[in-house]
Parts: sequence; C-alpha cells; structure tokens
Amino acid sequence: MKTTLDIEDRLVARAKALAIREKTTLTRLVEEGLSLRLRRNAAVADALPSLPVVRGKGGLRSGVDPLSNRSLREAAGEDA
Repeated sequence: MKTTLDIEDRLVARAKALAIREKTTLTRLVEEGLSLRLRRNAAVADALPSLPVVRGKGGLRSGVDPLSNRSLREAAGEDA
C-alpha cells in the first residue's frame, strides 16, 4: 500500500543513512519501526489487569452529599 508521510527532513536523512548501512530500504525501516511500536503498545494493553465489575446495589450512604467535599471527607472518616 502506498501512503504519503510528512517526516522531519533530518529524521529522514538519518533513516536513509541507516538503511544504507544496513543494506535495507527506508520503507523496511519504517515498517519495522511501526511494527515494534504497535507490538509494544499491544503488550502494555495486555499487561493491564482487568477490573471486576460488580452489578448490584450500592451508592452513597444516605445523608452524604456527593457535591460536597466536606460531606465526602466526613463519610470517609477524615477530618473535614
């Protein structure tokens, strides 16, 4: 697939020099870089723990005003 990218000139020059040294193409370097980045992001996402979802009754205790920091601190047992 062909695509057009707008890449900083200095970065392209460095990448082309690397491609020459490694006897590969600029396209291949870009593909490798994207693959590495996508794999790393996938590994991070897979490493995140899933949180349990509890379906049931809950909420704030009666008398607690969710719009009042003082009320919430008092309900948590902290000094207001």
